[in-house]
Amino acid sequence: MNTTPSHQLAFDRLIDIMRQLRDPTTGCAWDLEQSFRTIAPYTIEEAYEVSDAIDRNDMVALCDELGDLLLQVVFHAQMASEQQSFTIDDVITAICDKMERRHPHIFGDDMRQRSADEQIAAWEEMKATERQQDALPGALDGVALSLPALLRAEKLQRRAARVGFDWPDHHGPRAKIIEELAEVDAASTDADRQEEIGDLLFSVVNYARHVGVEPELALRQANAKFERRFRTMEDLTTKAVQSQTPDELEALWQRAKIKTTNAY
Repeated sequence: MNTTPSHQLAFDRLIDIMRQLRDPTTGCAWDLEQSFRTIAPYTIEEAYEVSDAIDRNDMVALCDELGDLLLQVVFHAQMASEQQSFTIDDVITAICDKMERRHPHIFGDDMRQRSADEQIAAWEEMKATERQQDALPGALDGVALSLPALLRAEKLQRRAARVGFDWPDHHGPRAKIIEELAEVDAASTDADRQEEIGDLLFSVVNYARHVGVEPELALRQANAKFERRFRTMEDLTTKAVQSQTPDELEALWQRAKIKTTNAY
């Protein structure tokens, strides 16, 4: 009788499927052509599709997308194993060790009960210690370049804040937004405008951080709201949107705002 847990059997099956797909003799031509670099965009895409399923509260889709994301982990691990760099077991062991190390109040000698804020502070402190041990002494070292720009800006700002480089409250970032807007208006070339708009967006992220808002999530919600209202606007008219005057479009937009606000 097989007493192996069902999740272990399923995981072993996935690992074996990937191993067969990458078999040099009998494997899939497309899978064999891939590398860490070519697979990385798919890994990022799958993570976003997981997030999208969560936003839509679609549990069926979430189950499917988590499977796709897990496949990406197994794919990278298989390629690393072929190079004798590391294996999927090494990946799992490393994250298990890290989670236990970063939760001493659960798995270690520190049995204090911590609030969520206290745990976040302790987590960040442990991550900073790990970076020093990994020869990454700079406060901003280790913030991935491939992160979405808004998320990376927030992480850079949080790292700087940990060493004391921060505004004391939200008033400083708010004033900076006004200052950057004036600099955008004063810019005389496309290159200058691009630079100043970047500074403006960075300042908005800083302000959001100080008032307790996640800028990436806030913008995703704003995108969804705009899309919902624009589609409603299209549904409210029998004429093509592009054939309408600015005044007609504004009137439709105001109707769409009212309709969508009442619906949610």
